[in-house]
Amino acid sequence: MRGPRKAGVALPEWSLKIEGVRQRRNLSPAEFGRQLGVSAMAVSRWERGVAEPPGETYIRLGNLADESLCWFFWKRAGLRLSDVVRVLPAAHRQLADRRIPEVSFVRAGARRKHSWTKASLVAIPLLPVHAGSPGSPGDNIDLAEIPPESVLAAPTEWCPNPASTICLRVKGNSMSPLILDGYIIAVDTSDIEPDKVVGQIVVASHREKGLLVSRLIRFDHTDALVSDQREYEALPAAAGSDWRIVGKVLWWTGRAR
Repeated sequence: MRGPRKAGVALPEWSLKIEGVRQRRNLSPAEFGRQLGVSAMAVSRWERGVAEPPGETYIRLGNLADESLCWFFWKRAGLRLSDVVRVLPAAHRQLADRRIPEVSFVRAGARRKHSWTKASLVAIPLLPVHAGSPGSPGDNIDLAEIPPESVLAAPTEWCPNPASTICLRVKGNSMSPLILDGYIIAVDTSDIEPDKVVGQIVVASHREKGLLVSRLIRFDHTDALVSDQREYEALPAAAGSDWRIVGKVLWWTGRAR
């Protein structure tokens, strides 16, 4: 039996999608619960938005859902497509290849002829995604799922791990004067170990708050994401927190103001 829903209270998206999966499979709460290894009461609490399933149940929900919904549930469990391709080298290479569109090369500079030497460049995909600086919301999206809108060429020495490097735009000015609103940042997504990026500017991800660009600082063995503008509150980033490191910011660029 389902309990009553609170009148006038909007249900969270995850609650509606769980109910939708059950109804599309034409299952009662008890039958649905048996497939997930939980009670009918647990299903009722999810569908009323009273309690949210744990991560392992979200994995099972993703296995039961169709292709259009499976990744919604797996992301709620903390799993990202980028995590999957990180441990599957072949899939990682295919994803990197799909991200690079055709590139037309032109030579910039004076019109007079020069003797040019060969340059070694990396074409980095620019994703149509914003990472918010503290105080500004970032996009909540799995970076591995997004096709690029363009590419940026950079010297190879600027990109130690080319296959794992992407470019994003920044929203907000709380990382000024280094990084301003609208700047483009290059992010090495292979650098995610906190011990290796302490003191560096990083991009972090939160399943509710989206992408954040900030500095990873360690205070008495506790990691935190902090703004370069001290009026913004530090966010805990220790193991077990809801924030995870997506990658280290290698460099940034932007138009003159």
